[in-house]
Amino acid sequence: MNLLLIGGGIILLLLIVGVVITITSERSLVDERLGQLGETEQVKEAQREAAASLVTEWLNRRVASSSMGDRIARELARADLKLKVAEYYALVFISTVMLGALAWVLQGHWASFIIGAVVGFFIPRFYVKRQQALRLRKFDDQLGDMLNLMVNGLRAGYSIMQAMEAVSRELPSPISDEFRRVVQEMQIGIPMEKALDNLLRRIPSDDLDFVVTAINVQREVGGNLSEILDTISFTIRERVRIKGEIRTMTASVRASGTILSLLPVGLAVALWFISPEYIGSFFAPTKLLGGQPICGIVAVSVIVGLIVAGYFVMMKIADIEV
Repeated sequence: MNLLLIGGGIILLLLIVGVVITITSERSLVDERLGQLGETEQVKEAQREAAASLVTEWLNRRVASSSMGDRIARELARADLKLKVAEYYALVFISTVMLGALAWVLQGHWASFIIGAVVGFFIPRFYVKRQQALRLRKFDDQLGDMLNLMVNGLRAGYSIMQAMEAVSRELPSPISDEFRRVVQEMQIGIPMEKALDNLLRRIPSDDLDFVVTAINVQREVGGNLSEILDTISFTIRERVRIKGEIRTMTASVRASGTILSLLPVGLAVALWFISPEYIGSFFAPTKLLGGQPICGIVAVSVIVGLIVAGYFVMMKIADIEV
């Protein structure tokens, strides 16, 4: 009886051990297969991303090689937007379609879709222009400090490149970013004239043009560059001060011109979405003109022409060149 009990206990123990080993091995096998499946999915996902990247890069090269693509790339660089030309076109397309669809949902009419699509088409361009203006104004305001730092560096014995490196380290963005790029271009072998021309291409500033011209002339004919830049710095500081005063005095004129020009357009769009029948009656056909809405079309053309002319006249009055 004791032998039977001992033998039964050993058999039960072996059975338990066998079941545990079997379950563990099955789990490890399942985990291994799932791991292989996961690795396969990761490889496939990486391959898909690589293919998409290749397609995007090819499309971007094809688009950027055109004249319009080169202009868009220059505009994006001036606005300091980290977008490729193909990505900008995709953004314009998405904005156009989405706002057109939203206008269609709000007012199920083909004219609503056209209004939304036109607004969506111009929104990215307005944003890029706005970023360019803000960045250019900020760059011009920092240009005097940059010249003072370069003059002090040159008087202390720095070379032009070392002075530019000091500008890229000490001053805030955007002027530090631009001069850091100039220094990097010079470090990889691009001549200074070409690097400065690229800087002027990204920052179309009249004050920067003075500085670049002075540096290029000094490299050709020689002279005391620190004194030249010191004189230019004084001139630029006075121009920035006068521009700030003029901008303050003409702010009301600019705001009035913008508001008065956008008010009729915004009111007409709002009335179209609120009551399209009211606006549609403006283009109702007349019996005297053969059933054609010529009066409404002529009136709208005259109104748009007067709004555009008034806006440009007011902006011209506020645009005082220093």
